[in-house]
Amino acid sequence: MVLPARQFLDRLIAGDETALAELYDVHGATVLRLALRVTGDWAAAQDITQEVFVYVWEHPSRFDPDRGDLRSWLGVIAHRRAVDWVRRETAHRRRHERTAVDEQDATPGPADLATSSVLHDLVRQAVDALPADQRTAIRLAYFEGHTYRRVADALGIPEGTAKSRLRLALAALGRRLGAEGMP
Repeated sequence: MVLPARQFLDRLIAGDETALAELYDVHGATVLRLALRVTGDWAAAQDITQEVFVYVWEHPSRFDPDRGDLRSWLGVIAHRRAVDWVRRETAHRRRHERTAVDEQDATPGPADLATSSVLHDLVRQAVDALPADQRTAIRLAYFEGHTYRRVADALGIPEGTAKSRLRLALAALGRRLGAEGMP
């Protein structure tokens, strides 16, 4: 028997573990399929499915039945987690590839070091010239490797606001560095 979302919500907020089990029985396979479709990785999809239901257990009040149905909410959470996983894996693969290429390259010569130093200084100055909120978002996302969601969480702002700050900051950096002759 499938209960209305509001009843599930009330039971989850009350700490009813059987409600979570029933929710998993009804929607677990859907969440798993969605995570698998996005990641293409069975183990990752299983981990994401577990993360989704742990999140629901820890934050049941974040679901608003007036804004949509429970299945869609679970799908949104699963999709976001899966996309975050793909981004992390892509970044990890790129770092690994970059490291492998760097190990193959010879030690940079004086001209390479000078160019690198100048570029580093230009980028640092451009980032330092950004407004504080944009500068912090850029540092978290690009220097520390955080996702939009992690940037938003770290700054205590909505994810959309974090994306806007990053977009504005990147546009400002592009203009400034373009004026300096950097592509």
